Amino acid sequence: MKALKNLFFAAFAIFALSSCNYNSLVEQEQAVNQAWAEVETQYQRRADLIPNLVSTVKGYAEHESKTLEGVVEARAKATQITISADNLTEENLAKFQKAQSELSGALKSLLAVSEAYPNLKANENFRDLQVQLEGTENRIATARTRYTVAVQEYNTAIKKFPTVIYASWFGFSEKPQFKAEEGADKAPKIEF
Repeated sequence: MKALKNLFFAAFAIFALSSCNYNSLVEQEQAVNQAWAEVETQYQRRADLIPNLVSTVKGYAEHESKTLEGVVEARAKATQITISADNLTEENLAKFQKAQSELSGALKSLLAVSEAYPNLKANENFRDLQVQLEGTENRIATARTRYTVAVQEYNTAIKKFPTVIYASWFGFSEKPQFKAEEGADKAPKIEF
């Protein structure tokens, strides 16, 4: 009789786990983690390009040291803030995003400096680095989009019935999304 009870309990447990889509939640959580790793990889690629870009500009624009120092400082801040997939929270993501935004702003300043130096703009190394940086910015946008989609699918799955009942039992909690930067809702003013 006890063996029959245990068999019944095991069958019920398997049914319960399958009805709550446990395996599906594991797969979706892993998809979020993988998408986050891709975001980090692209930000790291950008951080790795910056020293070469700064070095190339430095030779042409020595008196622009303030801009160069700003880029180096922003890169240092951005690379100090890392988030593992296990530690994705709204607060940590906001800190990470702020540091990356500061780096983006510093890079824009650096690229604006290049406009004042025709020889720098004509430099093959600078052009190659600029193209790589632009490509990396596109890769970052793509990686962030993939992360956003993975998080949306995962967050939806853990909130659906009957999965919502079981999700918290097994430690599945909502993952944070990227949020638009402050002022992103306004079109940039362009003057000629």
